[in-house]
Amino acid sequence: MEALIDFIQQFIRQLQSPTLSFLIGGAVIAASGSKLKIPNPVYQFIVFMLLMKIGIKGGIEIRESNFTDMLVPAVFSAIIGMAIVVIGNFIFSKIPSVKKEDGTATAGLFGAVSASTLAAAMVLLEEQGMMFEAWVPALYPFMDIPALVLAIVIANIHHQKSEKTNGHKVEVWSIVKESLRGAALSAMLLGLALGLFAKPDKVLMSFYNPLFRGFLSILMLILGMEAYARWRELKKVAHWFAIYAFIGPIVHGLIGFALGYLAYIWVGFSPGGVVLLAVIASSNSDISGPPTIRGGIPWANPSTYIGSSTSVGTPVAIAICIPLFVALAEVVFSL
Repeated sequence: MEALIDFIQQFIRQLQSPTLSFLIGGAVIAASGSKLKIPNPVYQFIVFMLLMKIGIKGGIEIRESNFTDMLVPAVFSAIIGMAIVVIGNFIFSKIPSVKKEDGTATAGLFGAVSASTLAAAMVLLEEQGMMFEAWVPALYPFMDIPALVLAIVIANIHHQKSEKTNGHKVEVWSIVKESLRGAALSAMLLGLALGLFAKPDKVLMSFYNPLFRGFLSILMLILGMEAYARWRELKKVAHWFAIYAFIGPIVHGLIGFALGYLAYIWVGFSPGGVVLLAVIASSNSDISGPPTIRGGIPWANPSTYIGSSTSVGTPVAIAICIPLFVALAEVVFSL
C-alpha cells in the first residue's frame, strides 16, 4: 500500500511539470475558442532545432562510448517497434468495422516514435535528476524505421492480394529510403553524423542547449492546440481508434519498460534509459510518420491514423506515460 501511495504521489508530481503544463495549456486555449495560431514554418523550425540538438548530443556520446553498450537496447528497440505493429495489426484485423489498411496504418504510426514526446521526456528526466546515457535518443531510428517499413509492407501485401495486381512486388528498399528521407529522421541522422564525425561541442553548448527548453515549451503548446482540434475530427471516425489510441501507448510503454529492465540487468542500462525506452515505445510518430504512412499507404484514411495519434495518442504518451514510467522507475529502482 505504501508503494502504491508513493507511486500516485510521484505521478501527480510529474503532471505538474512545466513541460506537461504547456501541453495542457494549449488544449485549454484551443477549447476556449482562442484565435491564437503559430505558423507552420515556425513549428517546422522548432522541430528541426530539437531534433538537431538531440541528434548532436547523441552522436557525441556515441563517439565517446562503447558501441557494444548500445547493442542490446538497439536490438530491443527494433523488436518493440515491429512487435507494436504486429500486435496492433492483429487487434484491428479482429474488428469487422475497421478497414484493414486503416488498422495497419494506425499500428505503424504507433510503432514509430514521436520526437516531441522524446524531447519532453528528456527534459523531465533532467529536471528530476534521473541520469540516462546520452546515446539513448539515438535509439529513435532503430524503433521508428522498422515499424514504419513493416506496416507499409504489410499493407501493400494485403492491398495487392485484394486488388489482384498481377504479381507486382513491394519495393521494400524504396520504402526504407523514403523513411530515411523523412524530415524528422533526416534532422536526427544529420545531428548524429555531426556529433559523430565533427566537433560541434561548442555549438551545442552555446546555441542548441540554451534554446532547447524554450522551443520545447512552444512545441508542447502547439501540440496541445492540435490535440484538441484533432479530437473533434476523430469523433467522426470509428470509436475503436480512440480506444486503441488511449490504451495502446500505456501497453506499448510497459513492453518497452520490461525490455529496458532486462537491458538494465544484462548490460547495466541506466534507470533513466529504461524510462526513455518505455517512453519512445509509448509514443507515436507525429512528425515523420504521417507523411511516410500517407506515401506508403495512400488508400488508408488519414483521419483514422493521424486523428488517433495526434488527438489521443500523443497527449496520452506525454501527459500520462511520461509521468507514469518516471514514477514506476522511482519505485522499481528505489531512486
